[in-house]
Amino acid sequence: MADHVAPTYDVEAIRADFPILKTTMHGRPLVYLDNAGSTQKPASVIAELERFYAHDYANIHRGVYDLSQRASEAHEAARETVQTFLGAADPREVIFTRNGTEGINLVAQSFVRPRAKPGDKVVVSRMEHHANIVPWQLLAEQVGLEFDVVEITPEGELRLDELEARIDARTLLVALPWVSNVLGTVNPVEHIVELAHSKGVPVLLDACQAVQHMAVDVQAVGCDFLVLSGHKIYGPSGIGVLWGRAELLDAMPPYQGGGSMIASVSFEEGTTFNDLPFKFEAGTPFIEGAAALATALDYVSGLGIDAIHAHEDAVLAYGMRALKQVKGLRLIGEAEAKSSVLSFAIDGIHPHDIGTLLDLDGVAIRTGHHCAQPLVESLGLPAVARASIGLYNTTSDVDALVESLQRVVDKLG
Repeated sequence: MADHVAPTYDVEAIRADFPILKTTMHGRPLVYLDNAGSTQKPASVIAELERFYAHDYANIHRGVYDLSQRASEAHEAARETVQTFLGAADPREVIFTRNGTEGINLVAQSFVRPRAKPGDKVVVSRMEHHANIVPWQLLAEQVGLEFDVVEITPEGELRLDELEARIDARTLLVALPWVSNVLGTVNPVEHIVELAHSKGVPVLLDACQAVQHMAVDVQAVGCDFLVLSGHKIYGPSGIGVLWGRAELLDAMPPYQGGGSMIASVSFEEGTTFNDLPFKFEAGTPFIEGAAALATALDYVSGLGIDAIHAHEDAVLAYGMRALKQVKGLRLIGEAEAKSSVLSFAIDGIHPHDIGTLLDLDGVAIRTGHHCAQPLVESLGLPAVARASIGLYNTTSDVDALVESLQRVVDKLG
């Protein structure tokens, strides 16, 4: 089966940028289809980490010597790269975190908790990652916060009428994923923001599964907070971003205490805090990780996010057609607006057995509940298998997946 790729998108040249794709597993070429779990890294990102350590590394915002100044400037340049990538108004709105999870926890503890009283609530959905469930459960224990769960249709789409009904005078925040990591559903985020704002309620978007697949402009979308993880957009693990409106961040108390987030510290007079964004960046950050994240964003921008989106959509459509030819296979998540994710179950075969046997053919997918256990359990399944597409995947990767699945069915079905 031939690849269907636009001539301006040279996927083979792109694949050559990723050293790990030359790897063999169990004597077979690696077919990497766990991009929703984490993406592989282009040579430019790997080189930036090495270059930074070799030439520019020092602690930042502390030293007057040139090397420290250079590292500090690189860190703030990385912040400006993120600002541009997200369409943010001000680099001060970009807070570096460890990952998207930490960003949600920061909003939970610094924005919601100070405002919450028993009976107040946060609105989430059935399709949430655990990172957008557990922080609210912790707040429920700490301050009596409640959370409303909006259900989904059999196709995997958010019930918007139910969402509208659940946003009321007690709602402090609507917190939803832009793209579901299990279903691939692309939620209508502009409409959701407009709906919430019409009732005076701010919106947090989990964009960890969105920024690598489609254009994200926080000002155009109109959300109030957005989180992302660097490792899902071809950057290092251990670095993420919370973007928030400056006026909201300014009014929020610090999330953690320590170095960098202070203006002054005194045993007698207490502590005064630094300005944005440093107020939320306690301690020595992942300095080299921020520089490598900026390199990853530059790489994605250089390919063109619209070109990436078109390529991935073509591979996704091909994959949905091809997987339906596997005997006993059921696709999970068939929303009209869908991105990058092919989740499925096969009658009579446990997903973990599928994943193990695919691995012997060099095909890497994810199996389990995908940190979305309430969603998977609502489907009546113990686990699901998930193949997920990145900018370097091809229809040949899909063919390898399908051929291996046919062998699994022949062996276990």
